[in-house]
Amino acid sequence: MAKLSHYDEAGQAHMVDVSAKAETRREAVARAFVELSDAVLAALPQNPKGNPLEVARFAGIQAAKKTAELIPMCHPLALSFVDVAARVVEGGVEIEATAATVAGTGVEMEAMVAASVAALTVYDMTKALDKGIRIREVVLVRKSGGKSGEYLRK
Repeated sequence: MAKLSHYDEAGQAHMVDVSAKAETRREAVARAFVELSDAVLAALPQNPKGNPLEVARFAGIQAAKKTAELIPMCHPLALSFVDVAARVVEGGVEIEATAATVAGTGVEMEAMVAASVAALTVYDMTKALDKGIRIREVVLVRKSGGKSGEYLRK
């Protein structure tokens, strides 16, 4: 049975030592969904704060680079690539964030933080029209590289 890697034998939280792990190319993709009313969706192009989807894209990219500052046990990583796409779909905005690195640990958290912050930015940019906006389904879609290999959400 697998154990939680961020705890020592005494049950104390600690940062995992990844110094012995091989540096390999690692990539992760995460998604988030921002549920918006039809009225908010119709108003997106006229937003006085600017294009909410483009601002969310930049916010997600910036957030991925700050993941280690936000998540206490995350390792600071030199990211090779970060991309965030935000697109209007039925019922809201779908966000997909991709992060990649060549390192001894993965980039799942960077992708998840990017998707989450991009979703929060869509909320921030549209909240004047509706306080009932919901952010949901922040999930890891896939990851590759490292000891645990490939993961693909079913």
